[in-house]
Amino acid sequence: MKRIWAPWRMEYIRSPKSQGCIFCEMLRADTDADNLILYRGEHCFVVLNRYPYNNGHLMVAPAQHVDGLDGLTPEALLEMMQLVNLCIDALKQTMAPDGCNIGMNLGTAAGAGIKDHIHMHVVPRWTGDTNYMPVCADTRVIVESLRDCYARLKPVFDALGSAESSQ
Repeated sequence: MKRIWAPWRMEYIRSPKSQGCIFCEMLRADTDADNLILYRGEHCFVVLNRYPYNNGHLMVAPAQHVDGLDGLTPEALLEMMQLVNLCIDALKQTMAPDGCNIGMNLGTAAGAGIKDHIHMHVVPRWTGDTNYMPVCADTRVIVESLRDCYARLKPVFDALGSAESSQ
């Protein structure tokens, strides 16, 4: 029998679950560090994924609650892609990945965990990061806490974001 200890999951299990949209709620909450929001743009924002595929797994979501790209304004579409680029720059500076996966799951059938509010994933990847753990043991190893990852990324997003807004 395999045992993987993850005591930090108990916080999630015991926490009250919202019936609303998590993205809309975190934007209204105005507690960015608690919600792991790294950057707020005019139309979209960047947040660290609480259930990451890899360390540094980011999501870019529009502030507008829509379930498809066709519901976004041209300005929000443009900013979404600009923020994906900002994410890649921040990840390169802080984590030096060998590459990144960028993707979006539209609808439940496509694997969307949150199907009513679109969001794009930016996942840093390193050569050899798919090793025996996920392949043989069906287990992912996340080597850095979300808080530590947030603390490392936040100043870079602040610097990159202010440089971008001054252009």
